[in-house]
Amino acid sequence: MSTETWSIRRVLDWTRGHFEKQKIDDPRLTSEILLGHVLGLARVKLYMDLDRPLSKEELSTFRALIQRRLAFEPTQYLVGSREFYGRRFAVDARVLIPRGETELLVEAALRDVKKDQPSRVLDLCTGSGCVAITIAAERPQASVWATDLMPGPIEVAKANAEKLGVDGRVTFFQGDLFAAVPEGATFDVIVSNPPYVKSGEIATLQKEVQKEPRAALDGGADGLDLIRKLVVDALPRLKPGGLLAMEIGEDQGEAVKELMTRAGCRDVRIEKDLARHDRIALGRA
Repeated sequence: MSTETWSIRRVLDWTRGHFEKQKIDDPRLTSEILLGHVLGLARVKLYMDLDRPLSKEELSTFRALIQRRLAFEPTQYLVGSREFYGRRFAVDARVLIPRGETELLVEAALRDVKKDQPSRVLDLCTGSGCVAITIAAERPQASVWATDLMPGPIEVAKANAEKLGVDGRVTFFQGDLFAAVPEGATFDVIVSNPPYVKSGEIATLQKEVQKEPRAALDGGADGLDLIRKLVVDALPRLKPGGLLAMEIGEDQGEAVKELMTRAGCRDVRIEKDLARHDRIALGRA
């Protein structure tokens, strides 16, 4: 980019072409999201003022974002947010970026959490808090607890809970899975999106995904290290008939089903995502 006058139209055209050459995913969409972020405009608003010139400061800020994106930093980290279940969550390099597949986990939990009666829900490995906060927002009578191993995600999740108006109904605990939860507490529903990628496969993931926290991705040699522990420890914490719901890898359904059945879960089943891959494991105490 030279320092001559650059309109929104020209900036978008140049950036899209540059991203295409560098094989950045969704070059047009990425260009629009980044420029809209810099200008404080929704993507549709960009096309209502295509001839508007950018100031030197705006160009400088946009150039910096382009360089970071070319270094495979995820777009969501660059703009600081990601939409999930109709709400915008703040995200940064401390947390996994919420994904559409995880909305299926929320939907599974919401089928069990009644709108008209109190219930207690636990979200393990909460990250940005997207699952816990969404359940709290959708089910005002539910009391939701959430844990994460590291302080960074807890800080992000607490900020999201406050911004989205549920900070009084989501309680956060820092620690390793159930070790962070007060002794004796039991739950109607336990949900988790744990790390489930095989350690040896992380280097084969998209470069953008490799920029996300390894601790939120790495599930050990077979991808099931945390799931194996979670399944065994969850049953004593569930009320009779309570639901355990976990997001899993696309080829882990049979292995997780066996783990859950062996641990004593009832009515175990695996639900698939829109691509027909294994995605949600469900079982009852």
